[in-house]
Amino acid sequence: MSRTATRMTGTASGPSYDAVVTAPFGAVGVETADGEVVALHFLPPQPASAATSALGADAAAQVEQYLVDADFRFDLPLRIEGTTFQRRVWDAIAAIPRGQTRRYGELAAELEAPARTVGQACGDNRLPLIIPCHRVIGATSLGGFAHARSGFALSVKRWLLEHEHALVGTLL
Repeated sequence: MSRTATRMTGTASGPSYDAVVTAPFGAVGVETADGEVVALHFLPPQPASAATSALGADAAAQVEQYLVDADFRFDLPLRIEGTTFQRRVWDAIAAIPRGQTRRYGELAAELEAPARTVGQACGDNRLPLIIPCHRVIGATSLGGFAHARSGFALSVKRWLLEHEHALVGTLL
């Protein structure tokens, strides 16, 4: 199973979490290393688990704040690993204000890249919520999420967009 699939399904062979936060759509696993948050993983419903480090506790508290207040801004030390192109996409995503969405095609035009490669970079984002890739949608639908086009992943994306009051028109 790929690391991205692990992020969405939370398999037993996946990463160990520094904390697990209960969320309305399931749970969020927090992964840290060397004093930085390296990933947030969307997991199926499961009990919260206490943080194993001060950073895990801080990250869990900030995830909980976001789940209550969509305007909350994360302030955590992050490890953002990716190609130059992925980082350009993630920077563009991070600039999308809460309550708004952008279409894959719009980002692709802005970045002068194919929409499919923008979608791949969105799916490779290891820090969803902090780099809000859920705010990128298809031309006529929600599009994909974390390399999935249906199921649990799309239910998480829909919840996040509803939480941020960003679902409009035919996407309802």
